[in-house]
Amino acid sequence: MSQQNITPVKRKEIYKYEAPWHLYGMNWSVRPDKRFRLAMGSFIEEYNNKVQIVMLDEESGEFTPRSTFDHPYPTTKIMWIPDSKGVFPDLLATSGDYLRIWRCVSDSETKLEVLLNNNKNSDFCAPLTSFDWNEVDPNIIGTSSIDTTCTIWGLETGQILGRTQVNGQVKTQLIAHDKEVYDIAFTRAGGGRDIFASVGADGSVRMFDLRHLEHSTIIYEDQFHNPLLRLAWNKQDPNYLTTFSMDSIEVIILDIRVPCSPVAKLNNHRAVVNGIAWAPHSSCHICTSSDDRQALIWDIQQIPRAIEDPILAYTADGEINQVQWSSTQPDWIAICYNNNLEILRV
Repeated sequence: MSQQNITPVKRKEIYKYEAPWHLYGMNWSVRPDKRFRLAMGSFIEEYNNKVQIVMLDEESGEFTPRSTFDHPYPTTKIMWIPDSKGVFPDLLATSGDYLRIWRCVSDSETKLEVLLNNNKNSDFCAPLTSFDWNEVDPNIIGTSSIDTTCTIWGLETGQILGRTQVNGQVKTQLIAHDKEVYDIAFTRAGGGRDIFASVGADGSVRMFDLRHLEHSTIIYEDQFHNPLLRLAWNKQDPNYLTTFSMDSIEVIILDIRVPCSPVAKLNNHRAVVNGIAWAPHSSCHICTSSDDRQALIWDIQQIPRAIEDPILAYTADGEINQVQWSSTQPDWIAICYNNNLEILRV
């Protein structure tokens, strides 16, 4: 028997997908059986928008669109259910005018499972700026809104006519800030289920505990009261979180044990920062992205000493408005710019 020489397929360092529209919302699938699956949302300044699910064909090295569906207004955020074991239904959530939960019925078909609306008594709709899906308890989703509130939803899974039906009830709604709330994120601290933080137009980072909602802790306030746009908790060390303010070129790292003053500032970007993503597998690495077309990876382990330069830099062909670090494949980062999705091996 002759033995054939089998040469393994050499994987590229960068894969690119060109979408039919400008992109904004984007997220990696978490399920172990869908390794290179991402969802992304169009950014068209009108009512009719799209969400598209793509998968990388690892043999051909090309992304192929699997499912495309209509979405009212651009998505402010897209997130797959944080189900690393693949035991829950294959769900995807989007925020915009409302929170919507979608189900991937098959690789090529996605259906709206439930629309969650907390403004039952009003014709007025307060758009959602962001949301976060609780990793420890995927039945909990928290949303942030321009109406100064955060809403915590409890998802309920029941059996209806032989199939699983997902619904949602408001667990609690709270006035989180003095002005619009722009982002919300659960932390892995304290068991990972009950503690979350939010940022908003009042320039503050506030921390809440679902078990004691009568008070919150202000972790940080921007000295000029500039709006804070995004926040992200360190995935391995819940003492650290990061945020940035509107029209700022620097990223602020906070330690909740030392409230009110940043423990580090990352300021190598030459234009406004748009995105932040902590490494899923390391407590000292973070990726930032900006209008300067760069995605920068930083090593922050020498905190509190100043961090001068990033350890890796990638320059895209356009202003990067989104960055996501894959939790199931930590050597891959995804970015969006213009109408392009790129995944980069780090």
